[in-house]
Amino acid sequence: MLEKLFKLKEHHTNVKREVIAGVTTFLTMAYIIFLNPNILADAGMDHGAVFVATCIAAAIGCLIMGLYANYPIALAPGMGLNAFFTYTVVGEMGHSWQTALAAVFLSGICFLILSLFKVREMIINSIPMGLRFGITAGIGIFLALIGLKSVGIIVASPATLVTLGDITSFPAVMAALGFFLIVALVQRGLNSAVFLSILTVTIIGLIAGHVQYQGIVSMPPSLMPTFMQMDLAGVLEVGMISVVFAFLFVDLFDTSGTLVAVSQRGGLLDDQGKLPRLSRALMADSVATIAGSALGTSTTTSYIESTAGVSAGGRTGLTAVVVGVLFLLAMFFAPLAGMVPAFATAGALFYVAMLMMAGLTHVEWEDLTEAAPVVVVCILMPLSFSIATGIALGFISYVLIKILCGRMKELNVGITLIAALFLAKYIFF
Repeated sequence: MLEKLFKLKEHHTNVKREVIAGVTTFLTMAYIIFLNPNILADAGMDHGAVFVATCIAAAIGCLIMGLYANYPIALAPGMGLNAFFTYTVVGEMGHSWQTALAAVFLSGICFLILSLFKVREMIINSIPMGLRFGITAGIGIFLALIGLKSVGIIVASPATLVTLGDITSFPAVMAALGFFLIVALVQRGLNSAVFLSILTVTIIGLIAGHVQYQGIVSMPPSLMPTFMQMDLAGVLEVGMISVVFAFLFVDLFDTSGTLVAVSQRGGLLDDQGKLPRLSRALMADSVATIAGSALGTSTTTSYIESTAGVSAGGRTGLTAVVVGVLFLLAMFFAPLAGMVPAFATAGALFYVAMLMMAGLTHVEWEDLTEAAPVVVVCILMPLSFSIATGIALGFISYVLIKILCGRMKELNVGITLIAALFLAKYIFF
């Protein structure tokens, strides 16, 4: 049955290798079951319900990717988008988390439509590569700021806006230890470095009396506090258009980049360098996002950590199915997830930020018309505490700089139209 379903021999693999690859991928991305509930809880959502929603949404995405698309690519609620959900849409813009869930739901519907009508490539190709790297890096810096703020390393200052906090406090020291531990373990080739770091720092906090023991295993918490709580009427406001765009664009970038990177690593591209069954892979992403918003979590996307499983030999959807099953089993570890404090996840946030900033090496720094918009995004996204603002100003600055430099021919209809829409939003709304 497994041979017929996943074509193991055709992909030169076997069940044992696929299972090992699935476990490897899960351990590299299991940190999301701790981080996502902590971040969305800051938006006022029930921690236990978000934990269960995270696990189920990830499982749905992985199972569709494995059984329908037959790729060893795992999915889960994405980092960056969950921070945008909580700290921008809910925290800064003042919308309810129910409205934010509706925006995620609508972005998932849009993603599904774009996938079905195969216009995704046209949209992605219309956005300059440098700007894409800049947006990813900007989100990374935004995550780093959130992590530093959560443990008091960076605090507010009436004189300088922000300043250094008490770096000798227990949360600050533990966050730094967590980050250094991740770097050391990754450098030593341990795929589960982030997961182990979070657990280690939590245990230290438990021993030091900064964490209250709640148990390890239990029945999953109730999903009802977040299940089908989307405020679809609230998302129809004009001001929510940029929010939906932000969710959609970032998911498009994440998914496209991840699919290409993982496929190249696993030799899954065809002779023309294209990914067979691409529409099926995109279907997994969009359906998981729609289902996740209904369950009560932010955008679900493909994870670059899937490269760890591919490096371990994963070549078929059986790897993704194993990851999905492990996410379902993780629901029974809710007490453990509930014990993980902010200082145990801050180091992980900083590490993820570091990974997201790596793309800046691909920016054409010698060409100021390409570099300047990237700098705009990277600086204004964290300082405005808004991914949507960073994306909007990045698009606007890119188009205006090209026009002022007399290089209008380098602009396409897609990016010009998007920039015009963002500019109109700031002028008229």
